[in-house]
Amino acid sequence: MRAIELAEYGGPEVLKTIAAEDPVPDAGHVLIDVAVSGIQSLDTYLRRGRWTDFFPTTLPYIPGMEAAGVVSAADDPSWIGRRVLASLPNGGYATHVVAPVDKVVPVPDELDLRDAMALLHDGSTALSLLEETPVQAGETVLVQPAAGGLGTVLVQLLAASGARVIGAARGASKLALVRELGADVVVDYSAPDWLSQVGTVDIVFDGVGGSLGQAAIGAVRDGGRYSNYGNASGSADGVTASGGISVRGIDQLGTFRTDNRGRILDLAAAGKIRAVIGRTWPLDQAAEAHRAVEAREVLGKALLIPR
Repeated sequence: MRAIELAEYGGPEVLKTIAAEDPVPDAGHVLIDVAVSGIQSLDTYLRRGRWTDFFPTTLPYIPGMEAAGVVSAADDPSWIGRRVLASLPNGGYATHVVAPVDKVVPVPDELDLRDAMALLHDGSTALSLLEETPVQAGETVLVQPAAGGLGTVLVQLLAASGARVIGAARGASKLALVRELGADVVVDYSAPDWLSQVGTVDIVFDGVGGSLGQAAIGAVRDGGRYSNYGNASGSADGVTASGGISVRGIDQLGTFRTDNRGRILDLAAAGKIRAVIGRTWPLDQAAEAHRAVEAREVLGKALLIPR
């Protein structure tokens, strides 16, 4: 098989294409011929050696925590030929992966594999965020960044719930996408007066962190809620709050359920939510893909196509 190997921490250039033996599934596992691999922001942090205390890695390794394709081998023959998604500790940037069956989700026939891949992690996380910080119809909710893979799912789910959604992002193309997905108000948080356009909100879902996260929490009403799910700003500093604001930090991600992945796929198959795929790259261009993700050039989900 072909795969991307990470032998040392560093910039995107450390991602190298290698040839390796095809993996063989043990009992209770399946071999997947990968059609599409998902790229997470977390992949770029781990590549630089960040967050390895929470997500241990041993060099060298094949990065990638999500892959989709067709099962080609399994001890249970009922799996063979099925289109599936797999959640992985690593190994997803490859033409073949092995995954335990309890980490594999069948893809509905109505759903394209690329669309399903775009929703595997972000859709599951979005549902869990809304379980941990429930939103009532009529409440005003700020989502930032609203044009990323997770933000685009959150905006759609919140709009469908009857919330008043404010989507914050950077640049006209991203704001246009966020409005198209159902946001009532869009705000460019690179503008100096962006908070005045937000006003007061009941809830913030923040994947940026840093100074923008701290600014956003200042828009939350007394007794409101703030939920952090990422640090796209690159800052690991947490926010501080007053006025009885309930704060959920990024550590909540480690407690989220994973048995809701089928639910997000069913919503997509029924046409109630759509995947937003920003860009795709061949497997050999993983370094270029990481550069684009780190530069925040991608609207929605970034994908690698191994074949």
